[in-house]
Amino acid sequence: MIITGDDVDGINELKLQLAKRFEMKDLGPLRCFLGIEVAYSPKGYLLSQSKYIANILEQARLSDTRAVDSPLELNVKYVPSDGIPLPDPTLYRTLVGSLVYLTITSPDIAHAVHVVSQFVVSPTTIHWAAVLRILRYLRGTQFQSLLFPSSSSLELRAYSDADWAGNPTDRKSTTGFCIFLGDSLISWKSKKQDIVSRSSTEAEYRAMASTTTEIVWLRWLLCDMGVPLYEPTPMYCDNKSAIQIAHNSVFHERTKHIEIDCHFTRHHLQHGTITLPFISSSLQIADLFTKTHSTKRFRFLIDKLLMLHVNTS
Repeated sequence: MIITGDDVDGINELKLQLAKRFEMKDLGPLRCFLGIEVAYSPKGYLLSQSKYIANILEQARLSDTRAVDSPLELNVKYVPSDGIPLPDPTLYRTLVGSLVYLTITSPDIAHAVHVVSQFVVSPTTIHWAAVLRILRYLRGTQFQSLLFPSSSSLELRAYSDADWAGNPTDRKSTTGFCIFLGDSLISWKSKKQDIVSRSSTEAEYRAMASTTTEIVWLRWLLCDMGVPLYEPTPMYCDNKSAIQIAHNSVFHERTKHIEIDCHFTRHHLQHGTITLPFISSSLQIADLFTKTHSTKRFRFLIDKLLMLHVNTS
């Protein structure tokens, strides 16, 4: 159990009352919870899973000590028929499951894990090599932490993006989004869309609808925690056509195949839940969650997420 708040006396009283009813042990200030390590600094809170990563590397039994600069090769595409089927896929499935849990504090591997998790039913040697590359990337970034600045404001801002028809097997698009509370990254996703989109605008709009859903939920959650938001949440998008559809009802006659997403996003735009400012693709942070990147571009994007290398000494 984690108890948090700014009323120290209230917390002590709560612990006293709980101890009267349940057998408890007070572990003091939060340091580790369900494999997530919490550190404090003048800059804010640092979340990491370095011990969990060490356990994954030990479980994988990597025979070398090589490290790589990115979790996936640039422009790499995987299909189910790649390579030779693994005789025993158990370890592949176990490691991918562990990597999914690791994305709680490692948004930098979210897209890579999304890719390899699509092959857990019948993984091959090529898919196994992709998992090993992710592990080698983790070896070099084991002590990287996600920073939640202490000076962060309590305003939401979101970034929404899509990689149109990026899946070579079924030509479905990938949704990517990330949402910040002030400068703190609090929500992100990399997920293949359920339906094949017939244009990049359609793919972007589906991504916008998914991001809007998350924004609505986060605004409700913050309000429930006593932090109501009175200003619309900006959702940055790099597709002008998708933004125009949300603003202009006339376009809806030509976009009936995405009518529900159109009306959902437009509803929250009209009611002041969101705004849709345009952002250039070069500055679109959600791009990290939709496809692979060069090492330079990859490092630029994860720096925007406030992921820091921590000196273990």
